[in-house]
Amino acid sequence: MKLFNFFTQEVAIDLGTANTLIIQDGKVVVDEPSIVALDRRNNEVIAVGKKAMQMHEKTHENIKTIRPLKDGVIANFDAAEKMIEGLINMIGTRRRFFSHMKMVICIPSGITEVEKRAVFDSADHVDSKETYLIYEPMAAALGIGLDVEEPVGNMIIDIGGGTTEIAVIALSGIVCDQSIRTAGDEFTLDIMNYMKRQHNILIGERTAEQIKINVGSALSELENEPDDYAVNGRDLMTGIPKQIKVSYKEVAHALDKSISKVEDAILRALEMTPPELASDIYRTGLYLTGGGALLRGLDHRISQKTKLPVHIAEDPLRAVVRGTGIALKNTERLKAILIDRRSI
Repeated sequence: MKLFNFFTQEVAIDLGTANTLIIQDGKVVVDEPSIVALDRRNNEVIAVGKKAMQMHEKTHENIKTIRPLKDGVIANFDAAEKMIEGLINMIGTRRRFFSHMKMVICIPSGITEVEKRAVFDSADHVDSKETYLIYEPMAAALGIGLDVEEPVGNMIIDIGGGTTEIAVIALSGIVCDQSIRTAGDEFTLDIMNYMKRQHNILIGERTAEQIKINVGSALSELENEPDDYAVNGRDLMTGIPKQIKVSYKEVAHALDKSISKVEDAILRALEMTPPELASDIYRTGLYLTGGGALLRGLDHRISQKTKLPVHIAEDPLRAVVRGTGIALKNTERLKAILIDRRSI
């Protein structure tokens, strides 16, 4: 058995719209943006992850940057394969000769059968011999230390880059779920549109992302107010670059409609929850994971709306990949929550 283990390479992948994380031997070995830069002339990979992100929106005609995932699923099949291969090659250990590769990949709960097949096919192209999929909310629940096999209801809200996944989990299964395509990318777009409409200034995706990180807020009144953030962009009236200061109150106003959509989805999921599980959720509260959980005041806003306690995971960005890693180590025990190729 030990000899077989020597030839086995096991990786858990959280294939996210914004970031892809890979765990090997219980450690996060890759944490990179989900983006690839290609040479238009020969379609060869120039850079993957952070290096490609530095090129994003700054390229000339011979280079294109592609984000292969949109709304949590593979939108560009060819670029996704190249990106996964590039990220797997970043893992320190060289892939051994005749190695048997085993993968667990995380997917949104609202994904179609065709989209599941696309993920399996991508894994096949990077020589994975044994591939399993796991739903994001289930992985997040494992990652924050919940016992998903118990007959107790827990509600997970995972706000990622492309999708917000809301699920009630009990007895190793998802009892009811809501998957909406309003998440981090939508928040970024809201900020870009607000700056254009309100300040007549054109900013890029990366700048909007920085605004979200530095002064992003779900509430217009915060106890610990962040300092105003200086934003550089192009003045739409004169065409000349300029700088303005943005406050967290403006960002809260810009994000208000999108956050309301997330709140509505949470309420819909609560309406669908069977009464016995609803009583469990009243006791345990809601668990927030994903990058969106870091938005200032979001837990308080959801708590005000639902009248339920809201807990933010300890490391919300890595909760999903940690759970995927746990599923990888316990594939036999957790067979009930994993999806293999035969089941689609």
